[in-house]
Order: sequence, then structure tokens, then C-alpha cells
Amino acid sequence: MPITPPATIRKIRVMVVDDSILARTMISQGLAASPRIEVVGTCFNARDALNKVEQYKPDVITSDVEMPGMSGIDFLKQLLPRHPLPVILVSSLDLRVFDALSAGAVDFVRKPEPGQNASFISALTQKVIAAKGARVRPRPGILTPPGPAAASGGGVRLPTTGSGPSLPAPPLLGRPSLNNVIIALGASTGGTEATLEVMRRLPADIPGMLIVQHMPIGFTQMYAERLNRLCHMEVREAKNGDEIHRGLALLAPADLQMRVVRIGSKYTVSCAPGEKVSGHRPSVDAMFLSVAEQVKCKTVGIIMTGMGRDGADGLLKMRQAGAYTIGQDKESCVVYGMPMEAYNIGAVQIQGSCEDIAGILLRQLQRW
Repeated sequence: MPITPPATIRKIRVMVVDDSILARTMISQGLAASPRIEVVGTCFNARDALNKVEQYKPDVITSDVEMPGMSGIDFLKQLLPRHPLPVILVSSLDLRVFDALSAGAVDFVRKPEPGQNASFISALTQKVIAAKGARVRPRPGILTPPGPAAASGGGVRLPTTGSGPSLPAPPLLGRPSLNNVIIALGASTGGTEATLEVMRRLPADIPGMLIVQHMPIGFTQMYAERLNRLCHMEVREAKNGDEIHRGLALLAPADLQMRVVRIGSKYTVSCAPGEKVSGHRPSVDAMFLSVAEQVKCKTVGIIMTGMGRDGADGLLKMRQAGAYTIGQDKESCVVYGMPMEAYNIGAVQIQGSCEDIAGILLRQLQRW
């Protein structure tokens, strides 16, 4: 019988948007070196991109955030309602990148320092490949901090498959039993906004939380400050030796592994350099595994949107150690990778959308 040749894999069509000709050239040539990517066009600003998106028909767009005439944020607000395409941001160390993620971009890469072009292109290539299958969720408007009247928590929806009005978050009322609970949450691609959707629905007296979000160096402190402004509990970037306690959420610093350390009846975090775990530093697996091994009180593990399988094995260890485990569902994930891997190996007890997870968590806490 004649041998059927393997089908040709269609390359990912990418459009590059940047006002710098040097940046456009470097990004275009770098991405085109991947056998999985075809750069179909470049644009010198956002208006040029809006005019050419129909012509180029990209699968993924890379875009600068700060451009003359129209910013990357305004570009997203005009693009996504008409063309819900995955957009990867190329950003300097700028708080506005989080406004752009809020507007619907799926991920971002930090602009390279001198001599770091190769690592930058490698990271951008991986994110473009991941973004090809991403679910784009345009998010008009920017969230504002909660007012005094909302101090007990925002609204959460009951876990249903349909949409509906938000309900008030059940108050925890300072129940002493919840002083000895630790919540660990891990996310990657799409996680900055998904994690915010969860946390802004939680009350100020939530049990101590640990968060790992895959993010470039320099951005974790800004992200923690953003969460702190928009959520009811205190949120800050973790420092080595920080004590985990009620009403505080600690975000793992970029490029450090964050693990739980038990000191008598108290728990602190270790934030230190180390080998990558599951391909990441910080790693969700490293955090989850330390919770499973070190924590003797009640725990909750939450795994959210992201590419790959970081966190799956650690969450399974947490569940085997008695933790209550939650996974984000496929429909609400930007990339249903990490939660899918965790679900497939039996690490997840219950799934929910990023809007529903807070309600699932609070109902479990009320049972304790």
C-alpha cells in the first residue's frame, strides 16, 4: 500500500505591531525562525494595525503597549469586539500592562534588556504558540477599588452554567476556626485577570493566602499592588520570612521559589533562588508541594488558567494530604492546560468558572 505523507501542520499566522522599526524587525525575524510561526505582516502603530487586520488575517497579534496616536489599550478596546484575536503584549516595566490585560490581552512579555534578545524571543515564541488556542474574553472598562460599603466582600455567582446577577459574599465574621486555614492559588497564562476575578469577591478576613502567578521580573510587585488596591484583603509581594496570617495574601516574587515553612504552630514563607520546578520559577508545583508536606492545618488548593502542567502534581499531593481542591473550568480559562492536567490526574475535586470559584471557596470555608 502507498504510504500517506503526514499532513502539513499549518503555521501560526502572526502580525507584529510596534512603532519602533528596530523592535518590529527583531520580533519579526525572531518569531519567523520558529518552524511553527509565520509572520504575515507588521504594522507601525495601532491605527495601521486596525486597518490591516482584515488583510493579514492573523491568528495571534503581538503589540507594544505605549505607541503614539493610539495606545495598546485603546487598540485592544477597538480590536477585540470586532476581531476577538489573542494579543500578546510586549511591554516595558509599566503598570499600564495590567490595564491592557484587563482590556483583553491574553499575556505579556517584558521588553529585553541589552544582550537579552535571545531569551526574549524564546519567551515570546512560547507565548505565541500558547496563545493560538487561547479563549479571548474582551473586558471593557477598568475595575475600581472597593468602597467602604463593600468591605465584607464583592458579589459571587452560584456555580451554574448560565449567567446571572452577582450575590453578596457570605461574611466570615472573624470565625476563629478559620485562623488555621491556608489557601494556595496558582495560575499562568490569563491568570492575572482570572485571579483578580476570584480575589475581589473574597472578604477582608479571608484565611491566609499564597499566590503563584508566572510573570516576568519586575512585574510581581506591581501586580501585588494592583490586587491590593482592587481587593478587600491585604495583598503584597512576599518577602523571605513573611508570616502567613488571616487577611493577608502573599504573591510569589518573580524568579524566586516560594515555599511554606512551618515554625512550631506558625507558618512562614521561604522566597529563595533555586532550580526551576516544572519549568518555572516561581513554580505552582513548588508551592503546592510545600503546602502538602509542611502544613498540618486545613488547606485549600486552587489551580487556574495556564499552559502546561505546572501545579498538577502538587495539587494532587495536596488533595492526598486532605486539602480541598478547586480547578478552573474549561469554558472560563484563557488556556485550559494546567487545570485540565490537574483534573485528569484526579487532583481536582470541583471545577468552576473564575467568577464562581470564590463562592465555591467561601461555602467550603463556612463548613469548617
